[in-house]
Amino acid sequence: MGPPMTVDTLFAEPVFAQQRDRLLALLRVHAFAEREVTLSSGARSTFYIDCKRVTLDAEGGALVGQLFRRVIEVVAPDAGAVGGLTLGADPLATATSLASFAAARPLHAFIVRKEPKGHGTDQWLETAARLDPARPVVVLEDVVTTGASTLRAIERAVASGLTVAAVVALVDRLEGGRDAVVAHAPLYPLFTRKDFLP
Repeated sequence: MGPPMTVDTLFAEPVFAQQRDRLLALLRVHAFAEREVTLSSGARSTFYIDCKRVTLDAEGGALVGQLFRRVIEVVAPDAGAVGGLTLGADPLATATSLASFAAARPLHAFIVRKEPKGHGTDQWLETAARLDPARPVVVLEDVVTTGASTLRAIERAVASGLTVAAVVALVDRLEGGRDAVVAHAPLYPLFTRKDFLP
């Protein structure tokens, strides 16, 4: 039996590396733009990555599911569910859950609302009642900038009685969000701004 798998060795696996390269190509072509924008944090930026243009694409979603599933197997093998703040995390959680079921290692999906449900249970998490509180969850994120949306997802998951084992993200913009997130859970991005800008 060889040494234990790490994220670095996973990224070097030929199939994983090939899928990751293809996903990056899709993000560069369809999601990345160099232009002046105002981010959800209110900050101004000279580039934008609209991940939903790829995560809602059939091929892009399939790649996200496969890649996230493999990362979670390495960093949080005991996890029982994946989810994050709506809307960015919704396709990520669905894709990862479907890929995990196909691999016979099912992870349930959950959605963290931005406001509590206005009727019925007033719940913040969709499907929280079906999750096993004895098993940790993994929070998913499309783009980490300040970390605010990730922290909201972590806070709501913990308030619902869940333990967050890790955060898996598509892109870390390297703008301070990592420090905010890792104070609560380890962060594992597939890409950083260095994959898009020289």
